Amino acid sequence: MPYISVFDVIGPNMIGPSSSHTAGAAVIAFLAQKMIAPPLKRVDFTLYGSFAKTYRGHGTDRALLGGIMGFGTDDLRIRDSFRIAGERELAYSFTPDETATDLHPNTVDVRMENAAGQVMTVRGESLGGGKVRISEINGVSVEFTGQYSTAIVVQQDKPGVVAHITKVLSDRDVNIAFMRLFREEKGHTAYTIVESDGHLPKGISEPLRNNPNVYDVMIIEP
Repeated sequence: MPYISVFDVIGPNMIGPSSSHTAGAAVIAFLAQKMIAPPLKRVDFTLYGSFAKTYRGHGTDRALLGGIMGFGTDDLRIRDSFRIAGERELAYSFTPDETATDLHPNTVDVRMENAAGQVMTVRGESLGGGKVRISEINGVSVEFTGQYSTAIVVQQDKPGVVAHITKVLSDRDVNIAFMRLFREEKGHTAYTIVESDGHLPKGISEPLRNNPNVYDVMIIEP
């Protein structure tokens, strides 16, 4: 009987033994790397709850590393993600934290640094069945799933910015499924997250950026 690794395909869309611990982990990291300009120089993962306890045995570490390199949940390269990261000169670390008790049991913090020196942190939660929730960006509480085409607008919390965003989207016939504003505190950095029923138009970032109070725009396609 041939030997079958836990990193062989289990089902049609997944590498690894657990949809929560491998597929979900890969999706979180995949979404995180979409929020920072490539190439990545270093990534540090802090794992909580059951992620912290079982990340080696369930392949969460390989899945996270594969996702951060842009591999999908069914990409066979996830099995070799350590080697590939080494070839790409991507530094990485995994730190289990079993002291935090008020988080979702499958939570990971992803700290990324790119070659230009930009640093970004993303917190994600694996909800089961490969579904995830991004719950923090740079320490600001947010909420989106990555199941829709998503525009993340980083802005100063000032009047008129949201109106600018909605006008740009309306002028281009974008059908908004969800739109929410998250902020550190009034008047400081805010994140407007727009999830669309369809693909966002190519080049939508530039008109969204065309406002003095918009710092950055990130587009994530599912």
